[in-house]
Amino acid sequence: MSQLRTVQVLGGGSAGSSAHVSSLAAGLVARGVHVTVCAPAELDHAYDFSGTGARFAPVPRRSDPAAVAALRTACLTADVVHAHGLHAAVRAALALGGRRIPLVVTWHARAHAEGARSRLLHLMERRAARAAAVVLGTTSDLVDRARHRGARDARLSPVSAPVPRVPTGVHEDKARAELGVVERPLIMSYGSLVPHHGYGMLLDAARVWREIDPVPLLIIVGEGRERAALQRRIRNEELPVRLIGSRDDIAELLAAADLAVLSSRWEARSVLAQEALRLGVPLVATAVGGVPELVGDGAELVPYGNAEALARAVVRLLGDPERRAELVAAGRVQAASWPTEDDTVAQVLSIYDELTKPLAVARTRTRTR
Repeated sequence: MSQLRTVQVLGGGSAGSSAHVSSLAAGLVARGVHVTVCAPAELDHAYDFSGTGARFAPVPRRSDPAAVAALRTACLTADVVHAHGLHAAVRAALALGGRRIPLVVTWHARAHAEGARSRLLHLMERRAARAAAVVLGTTSDLVDRARHRGARDARLSPVSAPVPRVPTGVHEDKARAELGVVERPLIMSYGSLVPHHGYGMLLDAARVWREIDPVPLLIIVGEGRERAALQRRIRNEELPVRLIGSRDDIAELLAAADLAVLSSRWEARSVLAQEALRLGVPLVATAVGGVPELVGDGAELVPYGNAEALARAVVRLLGDPERRAELVAAGRVQAASWPTEDDTVAQVLSIYDELTKPLAVARTRTRTR
């Protein structure tokens, strides 16, 4: 039997989807699949798709004819094309242009738009859902959404982020000392600095817990268009918060934290939530999207938009070591129930086989006539 050839397509590439594609590519290559990853060049530098054994084909973020043509060329010999995210799915559908190459689409998250852009978003979701042979949703509500948008086949595929690895020899006290929090609590959040991550509400909560003695320090890892506005608030309101930009030592910083906080308006399978539970860091999170399904009893959940409830939960946990220990124990049990990276690769490969076998049989019959 000839080697299965698959093309993995990323658009902008969120941290979660990019890490998943890197993990998926490595797992597929190890199982003898020929993998090509199509993504903006900067993502290969950040996630080392080439290092997984996959072929990397740089394709710009744009959806102009030149970018679509580059993607079409990369897909010419594919048995299956797998797009990750809405923009990648629409571009892949354009590139395939009616060819009999199955398209698999993974919806990692729900896009957000308001006003006129919400109508465009709706149309893009319909195009992506209807073009796909199979839509994989990382949460139950994403599967329902795909079905409502016209997906022929939508299935639950709860993707797990790669297990965070803290390098041997890294000491938590050293990480805390570098941040200046040797004798005060450290709270951590991370993600792109965009509105739907709820950092405005998180700063509202930080204004409340600055009354604690000693005052906790909140560090937010990430970059984005809201950075300047958030920094102004931190400075003007004298908030105990530091924006520390993008970092490549997130696991080490998180392992050193007393608490992790997820303040988003919506999340599917939050990478922060997964890493906090796996590393044994108590988590306070908004009860949105797939978060309750993901964390179970392993986190304190609060309503989105309620800064007071978020602040109260943080203050309560900082003063209650027994409850923090309970959350850590429950979080590790919950994390053990998640699918592994191998489970995810096996599920995806079974779908590829399901989609390509009928085509292989049809080609064989054509040749023998």
